[in-house]
Amino acid sequence: MKLDETDILLVEDSLDDAELAVHALRRERLTNNIFIARDGEEALDFLFCRGPFAARSFERPPKLVLLDLKLPKVDGIEVLRQTKQDPRTVSIPVVVMTSSKEEQDLVRSYDLGANSYIQKPVDFEKFRETVKTVGLYWMIINQRPAVHESRISAAQGSK
Repeated sequence: MKLDETDILLVEDSLDDAELAVHALRRERLTNNIFIARDGEEALDFLFCRGPFAARSFERPPKLVLLDLKLPKVDGIEVLRQTKQDPRTVSIPVVVMTSSKEEQDLVRSYDLGANSYIQKPVDFEKFRETVKTVGLYWMIINQRPAVHESRISAAQGSK
């Protein structure tokens, strides 16, 4: 898979949750192009085309980011903040999928621009069904504008 062909960026440090999410998305044939970032630093490098992902282009961002909040190195709140503050990445839908039951995480996520906030079900089958539903909505049903090259060029010129 070419990294510029990524449809979903799954930011998840739990191997079990990542495997289950990928399985649910592929089982429903929603996408084959899933990149898994194991921590917030890797997610930011991927999204901002830097470090090991410097060859990626802002012109083909992921169609969706599924973001856990409790991550090593850089937490999900910071990933969300940076993603939604940058004009090159602000239009990428970010769905927070977390085990956190803390009201402050929910409020903070929406304040920072999360497109959706979902508490991960503990039950295996409910988790699979939740990922399937999220994938169907964001990959098939939801309409989003094409990324405008002029906006990307302008943003790159100001960085």
